[in-house]
Amino acid sequence: MKGQRLVLILLSSLLVGCAVDVKPWQRDQLAEQKMQLVTDPMEQSFDEHIYFSKEAASGGKGVGGGGCGCN
Repeated sequence: MKGQRLVLILLSSLLVGCAVDVKPWQRDQLAEQKMQLVTDPMEQSFDEHIYFSKEAASGGKGVGGGGCGCN
C-alpha cells in the first residue's frame, strides 16, 4: 500500500512537469534555427536524395530517380 502511494506520487509529479506553458515572449526562442527538427534544409535535401538514390526507389518524399542518383 505504501509502495503504491509512493509510485502514484512519483508518476503524478512527472506528469506535472510535462505541462509547459509557453508565454508569447518566449516563442522567439522556440523559433530559433537550433530548435528546429531540421536545422539545415539543404543537408536534409542531400540526405534524402542519397537515400532514395541508393534504395533505387521513388516516392514518399516526392523525389524521382533511379539507383545511380542522376535525376
